[in-house]
Amino acid sequence: MLYRRFGKTELAMPVFSCGGMRYQQSWQDIPFDQVTAESQANVEACIHRALELGINHIETARGYGCSEVQLGRVLPDLPRDQLIVQTKVGPGEDGDAFERVFDDSMRKLRLDHVDLLAIHGINNRELLELSLKPGGSLERCHRLCEQGRARFVGFSTHGPTDVIVDAIASDGFDYVNLHYYWADQANAAAVAAARARDMGVFIISPSEKGGLLFKPPAKLVELCAPLAPLAFNNAWTLSQPGVHTLSIGAARPSDFDAHVASLAAVEQGAGLVAPVAARLAAELERVLGAEWLAGWQVGLPRWEDTPGGVNLYHTLRLYNLAQALDMVDYGKMRYNLLGSGGHWFAGYKVDKAEWDKLSAVLAASPVAARIPEVLREAHAMLAGEDQKRLSESEG
Repeated sequence: MLYRRFGKTELAMPVFSCGGMRYQQSWQDIPFDQVTAESQANVEACIHRALELGINHIETARGYGCSEVQLGRVLPDLPRDQLIVQTKVGPGEDGDAFERVFDDSMRKLRLDHVDLLAIHGINNRELLELSLKPGGSLERCHRLCEQGRARFVGFSTHGPTDVIVDAIASDGFDYVNLHYYWADQANAAAVAAARARDMGVFIISPSEKGGLLFKPPAKLVELCAPLAPLAFNNAWTLSQPGVHTLSIGAARPSDFDAHVASLAAVEQGAGLVAPVAARLAAELERVLGAEWLAGWQVGLPRWEDTPGGVNLYHTLRLYNLAQALDMVDYGKMRYNLLGSGGHWFAGYKVDKAEWDKLSAVLAASPVAARIPEVLREAHAMLAGEDQKRLSESEG
């Protein structure tokens, strides 16, 4: 395993983290006596396999169903000083309520402290402002650190880059969990802002939300050779300045294998991934055209400011990847979450567009004339059955 200094926390962080949102039995908050022996054995096997590989960062959240309660039957029996344990609690302006949820997490984990405590899901400006209010979530996090119940404070986010940058600028956090990988580089400015403040940077879901890379299309496999697409993405992301660790949301012990196999590529870094990135860029340009690639992101309004609430950025991004690299399955998975993803994946699909008002908000786009046609093509290619967030897929 490779390790990196996790910013000003000074923790030696493995480049892969053991994310706790897939191996648990249920997304419902069930008590331990309802957990099956088979499920518990799987959780224990995942944790022990992670530790065998040197992955000692165990990451979970109060919102991950019974993940914490199952971990609570594993972690207390392990050498505590060899673990980096993280949990996350949702944001709010009521510090007392935040601490009550944190207390529940600690009871379930059966630990006296966590190394990393994150405010979970600062996904829009309202949630940021609530968290930063006097007496709110962030203030309570720091009090918990003073009490020795947490060591460092961070936040996780699925929000827009400007909100993330403003959260970082508050100087209240030691680290951030965010989305950033080859298939979506919009948060480059946020990673740079975190690096400037010597914050730890943890990348959320690089293999699934970063491209559904555990089942890539044949064209992507060919373009990424000699690397597997998953290995390319791991190596590309970890070669970006300021990035420290990638989350592996393992559902079973074998899910770590492909990531560990990519460590040689990670060690070689930018020199190995640059030719692959160049081939991918060339194919995007060949299929989509240089003018479109240079201009499609420029001047796009936020989804809240788009008639019908259409998320233009993600719709156009997913279209580009599907059209040029055959990443259709990935595009469908993400596109059909729009409209039901709440603030975790905000905005709506193209079928909500108010076409007669669209041109007015695209005035700053150099490719405005082409965008309506591409939106229609994207919807025809990607629209399907509405998707739910993983946490809402049960019951």
